[in-house]
Amino acid sequence: MTNLENAPDEQALTAEPPCDSPLEVIGSREVPLGGLRAMTVRRTLPHRSRSLIGAWCFADHYGPDDVTISDGMQVAPHPHTSLQTVTWLYEGEIEHRDSLGTVQRIRPGELNLMTAGRGISHSEGSPVDRPSRLHGVQLWTALPESQRQVAPQFEHLGDELPRFMHREAQVTVLAGSLLGHRAPTTTFSPLMGAEIRFLEPGTISLELNPAFEHGVFADQVEISIGGHSIAAAELGCIPTGTRSIEVRVERPTQFMLLGGEPFEEDIVMWWNFIGRSHEEVVADRDEWMAQTEQYQGSSPRTDAITGRFGLVHGFHQPPIPAPPLPHVRLRSRGNLPRKRTN
Repeated sequence: MTNLENAPDEQALTAEPPCDSPLEVIGSREVPLGGLRAMTVRRTLPHRSRSLIGAWCFADHYGPDDVTISDGMQVAPHPHTSLQTVTWLYEGEIEHRDSLGTVQRIRPGELNLMTAGRGISHSEGSPVDRPSRLHGVQLWTALPESQRQVAPQFEHLGDELPRFMHREAQVTVLAGSLLGHRAPTTTFSPLMGAEIRFLEPGTISLELNPAFEHGVFADQVEISIGGHSIAAAELGCIPTGTRSIEVRVERPTQFMLLGGEPFEEDIVMWWNFIGRSHEEVVADRDEWMAQTEQYQGSSPRTDAITGRFGLVHGFHQPPIPAPPLPHVRLRSRGNLPRKRTN
């Protein structure tokens, strides 16, 4: 998935203090994903008060949407750098295509993981023969400096993901480890991600890695974390040092549990690029725009199109141009402690 905003936010979030209260709740904002018949997603990360939870730097929640009366998700080819995209569905089906030549349907209980590394392009769309509803989350992780120029790659995992019952909840580990179960997913920094699905109302206790900060990403039902409420589509941030949490729900639901060691690098994140400086992001945008300009004309010669981000074949729309850059320098984001002065 992409950030399709015409004017992506560029506010400075460098050296914001880490979460140090028992639970910091981040609200979501609605963002249209596409044109006139666009889906609406609810975005929590990045937020003005918080840019990252571990290496997790982007979190969208969408649906449940009736995709029999709309086009569903139709995200044309677009670029990414220095990040991983994580696609996870509660309902429905999406087809992923990328410039590595991958064509992969994803269904509930399966994970699509794309590592952009030094550069990739991809599309995501609701297939014609899709189920009637679409509901899921899209997440990104920032790659650390030492790994962010790796070769792009794609993974699809289903039965390989650990699934187990924990009292009233079914747990699926998407990345890292939780409660003694480890996913085989490729990661580039210490992090974890899991879906916790309550099959009935109840209360569970989850042991956490105290070296990690964590986020609880609610779905459609309010959940209680240690007596603090997180409403639908909100994100609750849990500080490092926390060894366990108690989760209570009044109705069947699911939520995402994200975590990771505090990401001790400031990043410049604009549109679909993650860099380390204004100049780097500008150069990435220029290169993508030069590549998309090669699609001009009614019948572009795809065999003549070149560029670092490669080609996505088989999608019914041309690549998405990058929006104009703001008239200010792009500034970095981070959650490192700010030096205090008396």
